[in-house]
Amino acid sequence: MDTIFKLILTARVYDIIKETPLDYAPNISKKLNNKILLKREDLQDVFSFKIRGAYNKIVNLSEQEKRKGVIAASAGNHAQGVALSSKVLGIRATIVMPETTPQIKVNAVKRYGAQVVLKGDNYSEAYEYCKQLIKESGLVYIPPFDDELVIAGQGTIGHEIVRQTTKNIPDAIFVPIGGGGLIAGIATFVKNVYPNIKIIGVEPIESNAMFLSIKANKRVVLDRVGIFADGVAVKQVGEITFEKTKQYVDDVILVNTDQIASSIKDIYYDTRHIVEPAGALALAGIKKYIKQTGDRNKTFVAINSGANMNFDRLSYVAERAIIGEMQQGLYAVRVPEKPGEFKKFCQRVVQDKNVSEFHYRLTSRKEAYILVGLTIDYEKENQEILNRMRKEGYYAMDVTHNELIKDHIRYMIGGKSPLVENEIFYDFRFPEKAGALMKFLNNMKERWNITAFHYRRHGGEFGRVFIGFEIPKNEKGEFEQFLNKINYDYVEETTNIACRLFL
Repeated sequence: MDTIFKLILTARVYDIIKETPLDYAPNISKKLNNKILLKREDLQDVFSFKIRGAYNKIVNLSEQEKRKGVIAASAGNHAQGVALSSKVLGIRATIVMPETTPQIKVNAVKRYGAQVVLKGDNYSEAYEYCKQLIKESGLVYIPPFDDELVIAGQGTIGHEIVRQTTKNIPDAIFVPIGGGGLIAGIATFVKNVYPNIKIIGVEPIESNAMFLSIKANKRVVLDRVGIFADGVAVKQVGEITFEKTKQYVDDVILVNTDQIASSIKDIYYDTRHIVEPAGALALAGIKKYIKQTGDRNKTFVAINSGANMNFDRLSYVAERAIIGEMQQGLYAVRVPEKPGEFKKFCQRVVQDKNVSEFHYRLTSRKEAYILVGLTIDYEKENQEILNRMRKEGYYAMDVTHNELIKDHIRYMIGGKSPLVENEIFYDFRFPEKAGALMKFLNNMKERWNITAFHYRRHGGEFGRVFIGFEIPKNEKGEFEQFLNKINYDYVEETTNIACRLFL
């Protein structure tokens, strides 16, 4: 018998957590023509499933280990799970969090009595400092996912689902993947009881470490992870979790930011609860899966893994949900620069469609690029809209799925100055803390001119910053050395079509 399966059967989690409901989602089910059940881990006291694994690990420590105290590195749900578990058990807890951690999360951990140490700009730096503290203090480390007892704690969710569906066994269970502890636990239990139930993992396209690891048949390390679904933003999955995923998981599906945002909205309409982006991953995977397979009248379970959503992210979620629901098309269009052209465009192209956004700035006396958003049934009407534009002689491009345009360029329409030479564009992730911008500017040589700048807060540890620079060709290497010295995550976007059209 599988070792972790046996550990799940004896896991001690109900001292501290409640068995969460498996709720029928009527609106989503009707929309998808299948029975959709939501496993409500967002209803835990810490608003996340992480409490299960943390408590099971800590309660099983030896008395000597408990006297030493525990430590963890985390900016989110694992931190709260460790803190609350330690409080209940009367154990001293230290949590190392990045300095960029939103104050609401820091306060939540402190509320449970843990000592919070803020160190570094990101999780990696916090984790390195955590290892240093372990050597100095002898505190016992509580891992976030790659540990048999942690995995067993998360696996109790699978045990609950099996008990809750004895009269209607689901066809598939969809599970979000970060480091892999949740899916390893659920898959291990379910497959040892009902091997015909499919277990399908779901990852963001920008944080797809498990998907790529399965494909390569070895654990890969991502250079960069997405910041929207920060609860699963892991550069490398665990050793144990990788092996269990290979052994038991049927498939891993990738979804984008718009699909996740749309699923947050769907869950809200059925539950009146707002889950965090990672908490909506499973439903986003179900929606994509049904679209691909055409399945009807089946039963699918989605794990609502957490609801630690920062309030200031909601406007961004609402904005991206419209596209995720396929209710908007975004187009870059080249039009002649002459009086009456906008009216003509509306009469012959827009017609009866609602204009959701329109961006334009005079840049030339001959022609102009406009960015227009139209409220449409994207799947049915997108090609019709493009045909209308091209019939009228306009150069038109569908940019609905261009991330750079949606996050930055739509707010920067203006055109390139004829004075600019050797312009290079970068998409950065700046730590959300005081002094991050000044650190950048103070280390940059004054002769490197900034030609464009747009900052977009996502409500997490990082903000996205789009910057254009005027860099002499013979100084490109020196400039890249400066970027590496600053150590802010970045991607060069110079060749992106959005930059060529609008900037």
